[in-house]
Amino acid sequence: MQSILDAINEWIKELLIGAINGNLSTMFGDVNDKVGAIAAEVGKTPQAWNANIFSMIKMLSENVIVPIAGIVITYVLCYELISMVIDKNNMHDFDTFMFFKWFFKAWVAVFLLTHTFDITMAVFDVAQHVVARSAGVISGSTSIDVAAALSSLQEGLNSMEIPELLLLTMETTLVSFGMKIMSIVITVVIYGRMIQIYLYCSVSPIPFATLTNREWGQIGNNFLRGLIALGFQGFLIMVCVGIYAVLISSLVVADNLSTAIFSIAAYTVLLCFMLMKSDSIAKSLFSAH
Repeated sequence: MQSILDAINEWIKELLIGAINGNLSTMFGDVNDKVGAIAAEVGKTPQAWNANIFSMIKMLSENVIVPIAGIVITYVLCYELISMVIDKNNMHDFDTFMFFKWFFKAWVAVFLLTHTFDITMAVFDVAQHVVARSAGVISGSTSIDVAAALSSLQEGLNSMEIPELLLLTMETTLVSFGMKIMSIVITVVIYGRMIQIYLYCSVSPIPFATLTNREWGQIGNNFLRGLIALGFQGFLIMVCVGIYAVLISSLVVADNLSTAIFSIAAYTVLLCFMLMKSDSIAKSLFSAH
């Protein structure tokens, strides 16, 4: 009779240990998947992320926003010319060279307006180059060896009794489910950044039309700083992911498995929080508002 009870006890332990290993394998695998997926998504240019959306945004910018920007630039240039004339004591201190300066400003303004989309894409190309370089470093140095991590935990699991294993199974299931939810939040943040990039690109001709004017130029300058901040937000995201992966990998060898599991959950929540804060941090670095 005792041998039957022992066999049932061993069977239940093996069942619970298998469930725990499955949950842990999913969690540790999710860490590697998150690093790879975020690096892949953040490292894409607006053209590569979704060609159809990019084509639509480009057509909207060129066919809808550029004509409005043309009206803005006409007003700005006229205002600039009137201000130049008035500043010269109603043309009593007449200087013909100021008209050459005005024509040069007008040429620069028209050039910027006609090449707005190219300039915008160039900003993101530079930013994505930095992101791609950082992704190679982060993905290569923080990958968790799932098989080795699980094998190091087997001795501790085998020494546990059924109540401890049952509690640990519930904990790992709860944390694994929580990490799935965190994955959705992370996806929303990453995709939200790309949509924000498309929104910036769609209206970029209007603020670019104000760049050459002394008084109105702050609109274009602030927009350009925001554009650069949005591009380099991807680098900050990669730094957050790299820190997260390093912290997670250091917990694999923790003595207290239960503490390590909840620490993984805490670090994942922290990652989501920092990803959501990366936008404001990037804007503060480039004084964009």
